Amino acid sequence: MATAPALPDRRTRTLILFALAMGGFAIGTSEFAMMGLMPNLTRGFGVDEPAVGHLISSYAIGVVVGAPLLAILGARLPRRRLLLALMGFYALGNLATALAPNYATMLVARFVAGLPHGAYFGVAMLVAASISPPAQRGAAVSRVLLGLSIAILVGNPMATWLGQQLSWRWTFALVSVLSLLTVVLVARFLAADPAEPAQTPMRELRAFNTSQVWYALLIGAVGFAGMFCVFSYLAPTLINVTRVAESWIPVALAAFGVGAILGNIAGGWLVDRLQFRAVPVILGWSLLVLLLFPLATAAPWSILPAIVAVGTMGALAPVLQTRLMDVAGDAQTLAAASNHAAFNTANALGPWLGGIAISAGLGWTSTGYVGAATAAAGLMIYAWARRAERRRRCAAPSAC
Repeated sequence: MATAPALPDRRTRTLILFALAMGGFAIGTSEFAMMGLMPNLTRGFGVDEPAVGHLISSYAIGVVVGAPLLAILGARLPRRRLLLALMGFYALGNLATALAPNYATMLVARFVAGLPHGAYFGVAMLVAASISPPAQRGAAVSRVLLGLSIAILVGNPMATWLGQQLSWRWTFALVSVLSLLTVVLVARFLAADPAEPAQTPMRELRAFNTSQVWYALLIGAVGFAGMFCVFSYLAPTLINVTRVAESWIPVALAAFGVGAILGNIAGGWLVDRLQFRAVPVILGWSLLVLLLFPLATAAPWSILPAIVAVGTMGALAPVLQTRLMDVAGDAQTLAAASNHAAFNTANALGPWLGGIAISAGLGWTSTGYVGAATAAAGLMIYAWARRAERRRRCAAPSAC
């Protein structure tokens, strides 16, 4: 009888998870830095805020394209080698961002930088789960995601401060260095796994094409867009509506980061108790938060707690990640990567919808109402998913 492969000891496991979280920290800093640097970029390229929103969307589109594409192309590669290649690619994309001479080049550079994002997180989470005891799988995945949350709390305020003191270019140069550090750490601590199951692109694609996988991805792509709709235009909202100095922006980003960490913890707690039924709880909370956000923008004492509350919407990420692990079958890598493609579809959709509302003259606070509409749409998709799941179960003999 075959024996289960030996797991790394606790110290080695901790170092591997730290290395993977470091990659999450680099990615989170790069992904969300644009929001805090929006005033710097508008001055640097001579464009308006919605145009900087397009830079955010360009990165997100890169994630959407790159996540499934690189997961499929890299299906035959060992996970260790694929992680090293993806983070090396990420370092180059952010170096190109730092050196971009004009707005058009910056659009392309952000798209290229986004390509390895989703595939990295997908593979990193599978590695985290594979090196951990079954009872600790969820905790290991959340630790990788914690790198992303810490980037929102620490990395992005630091990136915004660096951009204000020196130049926004130094922010992306720093991300490039952090990406290379991740390559070094993964190469040092993560050993090749001879027992790793072999995968092929066709097997992943066949297993991926199930309705419940697509429902989970749609919930992330639509229901999560509200958070990005508000967060993308947070800096100009603070300046033009709350009427605070630019020095408040790093404080606001740190408040969002506190919310993101709280949301990550809450999402893990909810999914352990409610499984997929945690989704309507989180989206219902998101709907309430987004409707109240415009009312909270009048003063610093009210907008800061509102920003924390918006950050807690990130609780949806571990819930949907776990759901995909449960319904993806043999398409684990593709589904895990596509989850981040879905969230970055939200990252593209949110700023785009918010930009339309702002350009139409509805004001900066309209992002809250636009975001609330996407949360409501996410709730509708969840209801369809549950109905389809019940129909499938009732189709089996003696199931109902």
